[in-house]
Amino acid sequence: MKKLIIIVASMLCAGMVYAQDLASVTEIYNSAITANEAGNVEMALQNFKDALVQAEALGEEGAEIAQNCKSSIPILMFSLAKKAVNDAEYDKAIAGLKETAEVAKKYGADDIAVEATGLVPQVLMQKANGFFNDKDFAAAADAYKAVLAEDAKNGMASLRLGAALKGLGDKEGALAAFREAIANGQEKAGAKQFVNLLQQEASANLKAKKYDEAIANALASNEFGENAKAFQIAGTAASNGGKLKESIEYFEKYIQIAPDAKNAGDILFSIAVSYQKLKDNAKAKEYYQKAVANPAKINPKNLEAAKAQIAAIK
Repeated sequence: MKKLIIIVASMLCAGMVYAQDLASVTEIYNSAITANEAGNVEMALQNFKDALVQAEALGEEGAEIAQNCKSSIPILMFSLAKKAVNDAEYDKAIAGLKETAEVAKKYGADDIAVEATGLVPQVLMQKANGFFNDKDFAAAADAYKAVLAEDAKNGMASLRLGAALKGLGDKEGALAAFREAIANGQEKAGAKQFVNLLQQEASANLKAKKYDEAIANALASNEFGENAKAFQIAGTAASNGGKLKESIEYFEKYIQIAPDAKNAGDILFSIAVSYQKLKDNAKAKEYYQKAVANPAKINPKNLEAAKAQIAAIK
């Protein structure tokens, strides 16, 4: 930014008035530059704004100063907005960035307009993360929603929103947010959170002896790919709830997915017990034999019981 110098040689009365006005505008413009060089950005910005108003009132004569002001104002506004970000004054920063983008676009500084607009979701994200880290899940959820209002495809914001809603006990809202995260680039993390939430619900249902709910939540966790734990929980709930055929189905699925699981022998033993209760002794004996064939993966008590049943079943 260069200071301007006005030289008036001779003029008529009307010209003198014009020269005085132009000199006044130039003085304000130069003071803006001086303030900026001294690091007083706020004063510089205000002086540029004042100079712009007066320069535009002069018409063609003030065009150069007006254009210089329009070039400087978005830069200084952006600088102040970024300072607010660094100072963690997020609301002030967001308002400043939005105003910067609007003014920059108006004055033809499209690069600044684009950059300022792009920073808004990032600043909102920083604000939301602060709430989340403080475990203020209600405020965090609102802030993540604000991010998504600016950037609907922000998968990380959806992922964090889901976590915040989970913290608030909003299961359905959390699951919906995790689905959005999966759809927008957070496939692995979103699916993991989705599965964990439903399986935690299923485990709690199982402990509370709400067997139908446990089965429903466990199976729902398979939405983005079948997993062994879901079928283990479902099989256990079905068995405890007296749904033996379903229990066999779920446990067989578990063994199919995780044949080398540490508890494979115990699961095979459970399948055998269910078949025996259903009076299908042939199948029961078959699975007792499979359980015995996995001595390192079965509880010693179940191992001895399986051996006894093999000998007893005719």
